[in-house]
Amino acid sequence: MLDESLKTQLQGYLARMSQPIELVATLDDSASARELDTLLQTIADLSGGRIRVRRDGQAERRPSFAIRTPDGRQNLTFAAVPLGHEFTSLVLALLWAGGHPPKVEPALLEQVRALPGEHEFEVYMSLSCHNCPDVVQALSLMALLNPGVRTTVIDGALFPDEVARRNVMAVPLVWHNGAVLASGRQSLAELLAKLDTEAPARAAEALAAREPYDVLVVGGGPAGAAAAVYAARKGIRTGVVAQRFGGQVNDTLAIENYISVLQTDGPRFAAALQAHVRHYGVDLMEGQSVQALHPATEPGGFLGVELAGGATLRARTVVLATGARWRNLDVPGEAEYKNRGVAYCPHCDGPLFKGKRVAVIGGGNSGVEAAIDLAGIVAHVTLLEFADQLKADAVLVSKLKSLPNVTVLTQAQTLAIEGDGQRVTGLRWRDRASGAEQTLALEGVFVQIGLVPNTEWLDGVVERNRFGEIVVDAKGQTNVPGVFAAGDCTTTPYKQIVIAAGEGAKAALSAFDYLIRTPLPQAQEAVAA
Repeated sequence: MLDESLKTQLQGYLARMSQPIELVATLDDSASARELDTLLQTIADLSGGRIRVRRDGQAERRPSFAIRTPDGRQNLTFAAVPLGHEFTSLVLALLWAGGHPPKVEPALLEQVRALPGEHEFEVYMSLSCHNCPDVVQALSLMALLNPGVRTTVIDGALFPDEVARRNVMAVPLVWHNGAVLASGRQSLAELLAKLDTEAPARAAEALAAREPYDVLVVGGGPAGAAAAVYAARKGIRTGVVAQRFGGQVNDTLAIENYISVLQTDGPRFAAALQAHVRHYGVDLMEGQSVQALHPATEPGGFLGVELAGGATLRARTVVLATGARWRNLDVPGEAEYKNRGVAYCPHCDGPLFKGKRVAVIGGGNSGVEAAIDLAGIVAHVTLLEFADQLKADAVLVSKLKSLPNVTVLTQAQTLAIEGDGQRVTGLRWRDRASGAEQTLALEGVFVQIGLVPNTEWLDGVVERNRFGEIVVDAKGQTNVPGVFAAGDCTTTPYKQIVIAAGEGAKAALSAFDYLIRTPLPQAQEAVAA
């Protein structure tokens, strides 16, 4: 189950525990229960006596196990065999329960401890979901820090009847006190904002009091991270404001084309970006949405970046690195059945469609890769491409066509996604060659038709092209003085991580050049000081 290298690493991690804990297992005679029992015993054997396994649990879900802390609380339960992407979540939970301090901002930890009331969380995940660990780890930490919080982590593949009853068709999905609270990737700060209604006002007040920045980066993906590092290394005051650090990289699995890094995955790469930025003392403001950019009122003056919470950050220069998001089909039924059969991440949600019929929309690399991955899980995949041929790399197309449970439809225009009011039941499409309309009976639709830049909030302020991309020159300068842009949100061709990082560095250097050549107006010198 765990190879020798992983066992050695795990043994080293568990040595950091400062207090003993128990793992209370509730087992049955299933193969999954035997696998879980083996995993728990292996962990105990590697813990040097810090962890003991009990098998007398009486939990409702079998197999499962609870972490029992020294004070006798069992507030965190895994109804899962937490391997795959969730193995890290398990290790962190063991360390936190065993007294090892979490690497989380002190203000967030205090907010968790002070959260009033009783909170029962159930988070549904899949072991192949790279978006799920953030949510699982946030809710695990809350359960271990606050006596009023109880969290159960549920692998949907182990409890298909429960998943069907609760209509769970996308992960991560969080239930709170018997009702759906959130779906999709959520940070600890975002989850707390949903629970602590006064938190946004407190955060806005604190943000509004920040001193002006020399360079303020909007966006935390590769372009934003590179811009922040290059600006901070110049010794100037640098800040980053982002909804989630790493951006779209978090939704990428294998990364094998970033020069000098043979292979990594998106979440690991995003964590490395964040660590690099923090190393240079950059003021990182995560979990913040930006809603407006206010140009300076005079040459060299402060620009304003207005946040959704009401605060406005001031800066002499701004680097826009807001990236892009999945493009929607914009057909009837898509919005209605999102997370109820309409999905955008085959790695996350694919296991929930085991043995079912699904469609993939899009014949580029992303679409063909999604179809190949899903073919190993579902009963049948139908791939629909609007053009007369697939646009993916030849090697991917060849692999796709070799799979017996895949049908490829070209010149296929998706017209609507149909359902019964609760979940997807079919997809209506038109054959562009003949004009005939047909309906596919299926349970899931995975949309893979490219990206759209996150730039709507800049309408009327910064010049954009007809695709919504920010128009930049060779130095990353926009049409607004002091405003630069980089990455997938710009007109720079080829949306690649390595290109975004390079463009972010260029934008920061251009911003620094602008700063040394543009004096601050006298009226604002005192404010900056």
